[in-house]
Amino acid sequence: MLNVALLGAGRIGQVHAQSMTAGGHCTVVAVADVNAEAAQALAARIGAEARSVEAIIADPAIDAVLIATSTDTHSDLITRATAAGKAVLCEKPVDLSLDRALATLAAAEATGRPVMIGFNRRFDPNFAALKAAFDAGEIGDGELLSITSFDPAPPPVDYVKVSGGLFRDMMIHDFDMACWIFGGAPARVTAHGSSLVDPAIGDAGDVDTAAVTMVWEDGRIAVIKNSRRAGYGYDQRLELLGSQGLLSAANVLENTVQKITTAGAVSAKPLHFFLERYMRAYEIEWAAFLKGVTEGTAMPVTLREGVAALACAEAATRSLAQGTTVAITPDMLG
Repeated sequence: MLNVALLGAGRIGQVHAQSMTAGGHCTVVAVADVNAEAAQALAARIGAEARSVEAIIADPAIDAVLIATSTDTHSDLITRATAAGKAVLCEKPVDLSLDRALATLAAAEATGRPVMIGFNRRFDPNFAALKAAFDAGEIGDGELLSITSFDPAPPPVDYVKVSGGLFRDMMIHDFDMACWIFGGAPARVTAHGSSLVDPAIGDAGDVDTAAVTMVWEDGRIAVIKNSRRAGYGYDQRLELLGSQGLLSAANVLENTVQKITTAGAVSAKPLHFFLERYMRAYEIEWAAFLKGVTEGTAMPVTLREGVAALACAEAATRSLAQGTTVAITPDMLG
């Protein structure tokens, strides 16, 4: 059984702790966080020890680490953990800087240790079923992909200021989904964005409402729509038009009850936020990581794919700033 450690005891770290301790296929031996009290509390809850990051990385008995710390620490921790011989599952994105992410890619690949990036939406049963149907040829060649991802409410402005912006923080998931479904990075990206939800987000230099068009070399198109405000719930939909049909994945609703009367039809709202919507995906993601480590198979979401998603975010950021379409060049992909 693998000995694993969790780096980061904040909200997303606690989500991962639930998945890491649920299946009984590994032993979580340690938790680290810059907030010592948070690390101690989470460690006590899951039967682990609170240790420093340095102690965890230096411990040869720890086989793998899950990195759920702030984004600006990801590259350094991936590099240090792989150099110490550990397998790594790291939350998205790889970094806020594409250059640093590329350096991390080179360093980690040189060690030969497995690294997986936490794009949990790939493991959502609905999206995974759509991808499987597409790969099986059920709608022919993919031509037009539409991804809708709306949050119920914006995050605090203090978070926005350090998040790296909507494209790196929020839409990064959708960039990965588009590259995953179409099997690689696009040739060019065009972005539009506005601050319509909260003027303070615009004052912080970010947008809260955005649409991005991605075009592949062969002409395939993906359109991504993001908003920080959807008062009715967490809106997560995907639609793929192919040469022989259409695949779509609808929202997961609070319940399946539908009322139909002469006045019309009414159903429940979408689940409220990502914890409800994607908890099962986090569990499947962790199981997939453990399987890859124990069986020596390829990681289902590689570090190189994490860099590709970040390259799309970088291109979208440049596109919005410059008002032009930005090419994804080979040097952006490593």
